[in-house]
Amino acid sequence: MLRLLALLLILLNAVYYAWSHDLLRAYGFAPVLQTESYRLAQQIRPELVRILPADEARGVELATQTAARPADCLQAGVFDEAQAAALRSAAQLVLPAGSWLLDAAVEPARWIVYMGKYPDAQTMVRKRSELAALNLRFEPLENPALDFGLSLGGFETEARAEEALAAFTKQGVHTAQVVQERAELRGTLLRIPVADEALKARLDDLKIALAGKPLRACR
Repeated sequence: MLRLLALLLILLNAVYYAWSHDLLRAYGFAPVLQTESYRLAQQIRPELVRILPADEARGVELATQTAARPADCLQAGVFDEAQAAALRSAAQLVLPAGSWLLDAAVEPARWIVYMGKYPDAQTMVRKRSELAALNLRFEPLENPALDFGLSLGGFETEARAEEALAAFTKQGVHTAQVVQERAELRGTLLRIPVADEALKARLDDLKIALAGKPLRACR
C-alpha cells in the first residue's frame, strides 16, 4: 500500500512539473499566461529609459530632494546704525543682489517673570529642578546681566507680565518678580525673503557682520 502511494505521489509530481513547464501545452494542458501587453502600448518613448548605476542614481535622488526642499525666510536684528553699515557692506560682497533687505524696525520692550539672581550656577540648577517638579518651564535669558537667573516667560507689556506672575504664584512660585529684560529697540532689521540651500551656504561669511545676532525664521 505504501509503495503504491509513493508511486502515485511521484507520478503527480511529474505531471505537475510537465504542466507548469509548458510540456503539455500541445495536448491542451498548460497554465494561463499572465501577460499585460496593453502596458507596452501605453509606454511613451521607452527607448529613453536608462538604468542608472547605483552611485549615479543616489546623486539624482539627493539632487531631487534638495530641489524639493522649500526655501526659508530668515531675519536678524535689530542692528544699530554702525552695525547696519557694516552689515550692508558685508552683504553686498557675500549675497546676490536683490536677495536681502535692510529695513527700519522697532523691537518692543520685553518684560519677564524672573527668578534670581542666584549666587552661582549650582543654585540655579536646583531652582530648575524645583520648577520641573511643578511642571513649569523656563526660557533662556536674552540679557546676560540677569545671569544667574531664570525666566518663566517674556511679555511685551508690564501688565501682561504681572498677570502671568499672579498665575505662577497660584501654582506655587513665591520668589519670582517682574523685571524689564530689554528696553524698546529701534534700528535696522536684516531680512532674507527666500533663503534656499545655495544662499544658506554663503551665510557663514556674514557671521562677523551679524554681531552675534542669530538668523531666525521671519515673523
